[in-house]
This record gives sequence, C-alpha cells and structure tokens, in this order.
Amino acid sequence: MNIRYASLTDVGVRRSHNQDACATQPAADPAHWKKHGHVFIVADGMGGHAVGEKASAKAVRDIPLTYLKHADQDGFGSAIRRAFTEANAAIFGIGLNNPEFKGLGTTATGLFLCPDGVWVGHVGDSRAYRIRGTRVQQLTFDHSWVWEVARRQGIDPDELGDFKRNVIIRSLGPDAEVEVDVEGPHPAEPGDSFLLCSDGLSNLVTADEIGAVVNAFSPDEACKYLVALANVRGGPDNITCLIVEIPGGSGTRGASQSGPGIARRVAKAGRSVNRIVPWPFAMLGVGAIVAGLSVWLQIEKQSSSAVAAFVVAAVLILFGLFGLYLHLRKRSEEADEMPRETTPELHLYRDYDFAIDQKIVDRFVELCDTIKSAMKGRDGDIDWAAYEKHAEEAAAATKKQDSAAAFKAQFLALQVLAVGVNKIRQKDEVFKPNWPGQKDVG
Repeated sequence: MNIRYASLTDVGVRRSHNQDACATQPAADPAHWKKHGHVFIVADGMGGHAVGEKASAKAVRDIPLTYLKHADQDGFGSAIRRAFTEANAAIFGIGLNNPEFKGLGTTATGLFLCPDGVWVGHVGDSRAYRIRGTRVQQLTFDHSWVWEVARRQGIDPDELGDFKRNVIIRSLGPDAEVEVDVEGPHPAEPGDSFLLCSDGLSNLVTADEIGAVVNAFSPDEACKYLVALANVRGGPDNITCLIVEIPGGSGTRGASQSGPGIARRVAKAGRSVNRIVPWPFAMLGVGAIVAGLSVWLQIEKQSSSAVAAFVVAAVLILFGLFGLYLHLRKRSEEADEMPRETTPELHLYRDYDFAIDQKIVDRFVELCDTIKSAMKGRDGDIDWAAYEKHAEEAAAATKKQDSAAAFKAQFLALQVLAVGVNKIRQKDEVFKPNWPGQKDVG
C-alpha cells in the first residue's frame, strides 16, 4: 500500500500542443489494494493534430476503468488484457465512424502494482523501466520497426542507428484487433522505483541518467528534472514521465555508488551461491567433508580432534537434512499452487548499470559549459546567481569526493540554465486541426 508517485506531461519545445496523456489510480484502502492494486498509465497519441490527443486521453481513461471493473473477478493479467483490447476497439470505432479522425491511434503502457507483484500491459513504443539498486531494467519491448528488425536479426536495436526508428508497427486504434503484451507478475522489492515515459523522454535521456536522477531525487523532483533535461536537449516531441517508488530498501538512495560495500558484496555473493546450490545441499556437502576429516584425524590417532570434528559434522548433516526437508516441502507446495497452464516468461528487454559517480557529474558539467557558451549575451534570461551557487556546491562536493552531493548540485545548476534556454525557443509547429470548420492556431 505504501508508495510514492508523481507524474508530469509537457508539450516540449517544438510542438504546439500535447498529444501525450497519463493517469494515476492508486488504491484507496487495503480492501481495494487486494482487489486490484495500484494503476498507472502513460499514452502517446498519434494521427494528426487533436486526433492523437483524443486517442491518448481515451486510453488513459478507459483502460483503468475497465481493469478496475474486472480485476477482482477475472484476475489481474486477464483484466489488463481485456482493458487494452476494449480500449483498442473503442478508439478504432471512433476512427471508423468519423472520417476526419482517420489514423487515430495511441501507444499505451500501464503499470499495475498488485498484491502478487508488478504487472505490465503494453502496446507501442512508450516504455516502462524498473530502477533497482544500481540497475535500470526495461520491462517493455518497443513495437517499432527498428526493434522488430533487430529482434529478427538477433542484434541490439542501437546497431541499426536511426533506421526507421520512429515507425510504430503496433498501437491502439488503427486496427480492429491488436496484440497486447501482458507480463507479470514481476517480483517487487522495497526500494524499487518504476518509470513510465513516452518516447519524448526516452529518445533524449539515457538509461543511466534516468537511473541516477530517480535515485537522487524524490519522484516529483525527478519527473520535473527529467522533463527539463529532455527539453534542454531540444524537446522535439511531447514528454511524459511517471514515477512510482516503493519505499524501503537498503538505504542507498542518493548515495555515491562507486562500488558496493563489503556487506553488500557478501550478501550478493550469498544469494548468487544459494541460487546455484541451495543451502541445505551446501551444508550436507560441508558436513560430509568434515566427517571425512574426522576419519582422517582418527587414523592419525588425534582422538580429541576427531571427536570434535565428528560432532561438527553431525550437526551440519542434521541441519542439512532438516533444511532439505523444508526445501522439498516448499517445492512440493509451489508445484501444487502453480497454475496448470504455462507460466509466461518474464523479460528484461534491456538491463543497464548506472552509478552516481564523478563520470556522470562531469557529463553534466560539460553540458552546462556548452549551454553557458550558447547563452552569452542573454544574461537576462538566466538566474546566474542561482546557477553559480549550485555550481560552487557541486565543485566543493567534488573536492570532498562526495559524488552524490556533487551530482545533485550540478543537476540543479543545469535546471537553472534549462529554464532560461527554454524561454527563448520558438515553436516550429503550427496547430492545424484536421477536421473542417476549425481555425488554425499559431
């Protein structure tokens, strides 16, 4: 039940109107949480002026309503698929019955935080990311031409460059039927954060930057700062960002991450070993080795040591046998509870590492220097006193080798510049509705 979330949608620098939309439907109380969990959705409309925003607005309205209506009875996964399918039919019907809305369509990416884990419903090239520890994991497949070609060739989509990158091959609305990606439940852990975004953000902000900003700032601050970063890099498209955070975890949020501590390394190594060799088998193996040592000590006529080794071996073997009993019983219970149908495989379509270190701080120092050079002669558009204050704080933190503090201060300095930069940019698009009887709006 205890989550923090924030969302922000922005028209961007170049566009004259916003075809993105988003919605948040957190559960109001524990009873509603058990029935359907929390619902979050982002949509990016397409199909011409106003048509796209009509499609995205309908998607973020209809999908949560249909899901909430059927989740308790149909189950989470089935309700998600039904919600997307019915939204597609409704949007397709609008385009079919209104020739002026030909081409109506929208992407839609939904995040459903449920009692059994995290579900994702997805059509299009908007994205869902999970930020866990120092990893940024993409939970959705881009339904674009470049990703489909890359999938068929077994290569990374980035290897194809800009080859038909903006061509969407699947969305809600253009066709009577649509294939919906529904995956889950992904396990959720305290400290996990999830980010939904339109391609106006993901095309301009890298995954490691997303991870660093989400890690360093609260959800509402991170939304604002990521949108500003996309705008300062040109903002050619609408930008939508929605962040959900599950509080808790190891307390590493906002901390320097030049390397894991000893305790974290040991814990991580222990989990890795346990996945390969469950601890009961490990204890039985160690017990057998110690028992062998006891026999050898007895042969060497070291009776007292042999007895001690025998006692240790007996204890290890007994604990191992008890653990083996618990392990087998748990496996049996899981097998009984597992649905008879095949459980879908959970995908991490991309998995990136990130670190709040001096390298990423230097990246934003360089970006700030570039903007400062470009803004010479326009002093009235930027609060230089505020910029210098944050930049000095960043430099002081860098001297103390506090990368987390340096990153936060330097990023705040960048935001001051972003405000000034975005003030002077002009829209290069004119709002021209594609239905009759409407005036153009500049």
